[in-house]
Amino acid sequence: MAGARASSNRRVTGHDVARAAGVSQATVSLVFSDAAATRVSEQTRARVRAVARQLGYLPQASGRQLRLGRSGLVLLAVPDIRAPYFSRVLAGAHEAAEAGDLTVVASSSWDADKLVRIATNTQFDALIFCSPTDQQLERLPSGVPLVFLDADPDLASAGPDRLVVELDVADGMRRLLSHLRDLGHRRIGRLRYAIDDYTFRARQAAFAAATDGLRVSERPVRQAGDLDLARGCARDLLASPQRPTAVVCDDDVLAVAVYHAADQLGLGVPTDLSVVGMDDVDAAQILRPGLTTVDLGAESLGRKGIEAVGALLGDGRQPTAQGAELIIRESTGRPGR
Repeated sequence: MAGARASSNRRVTGHDVARAAGVSQATVSLVFSDAAATRVSEQTRARVRAVARQLGYLPQASGRQLRLGRSGLVLLAVPDIRAPYFSRVLAGAHEAAEAGDLTVVASSSWDADKLVRIATNTQFDALIFCSPTDQQLERLPSGVPLVFLDADPDLASAGPDRLVVELDVADGMRRLLSHLRDLGHRRIGRLRYAIDDYTFRARQAAFAAATDGLRVSERPVRQAGDLDLARGCARDLLASPQRPTAVVCDDDVLAVAVYHAADQLGLGVPTDLSVVGMDDVDAAQILRPGLTTVDLGAESLGRKGIEAVGALLGDGRQPTAQGAELIIRESTGRPGR
């Protein structure tokens, strides 16, 4: 590849890239603008971008953003950035934003008042909210481009400046229950969050719709993130006289609690008890035996959030709902003794 990195004491320019790639400076400008797709061949675009990466060229987006009246900043708010699922959503959004010359600013642990202040801050071109509560949705103002990930579509999609990217939780739950039925399980335990958020209401509704003909025993966990509380609820579920042969958990964190409770009670997974989760966070693969779960595509959800921002700003098409994939590992088997 022609050219060498420019001297470290000055900024690499579009002229440097053009000379190294063997194209005109106008072509370089087109490659890093919206006009590239129709006016510059794919091969030339790839060569120019490869040379730009080699030289460390950073296109100045300020001119384009000024013409469009945009800052290039998108805020992504998640309930807890430390949670494994939400950190993966953020990673996917960053990846998509970088490809689209956008910058994602992350926010976490927000309340309704803070959301209103952020939404009325004109610093951002658009805002993405992941798993918001109903109360937060109801207080957000209109007239601001808003994208919601995993939110109640009846509340979130009210208005032309709002888009919702849904998770196909119902399909994921159907796949889990169908897998357990095929293995022969008829006594199903359920460890769920008793929290009035849309994502958990959707999981519970999907579970109830898929359990026809099964004997179900449930234990609610009234606070997310409290592993000790979840372990206690799991022990109570497994110590019942008619112990379930399989347990369906709202997420993989609750599945960890079931593993611990089963071990304390001398039950083997999956010889005595099958366990399934949802989300497919890293812990699902680290657990021994590996956890059967549903991959809800966290990274893909983040990328689709950025696609939805593009749709609201007139730069793309509205993304489809995020699908679910059943990941079968070693935590499920036929009913034991």
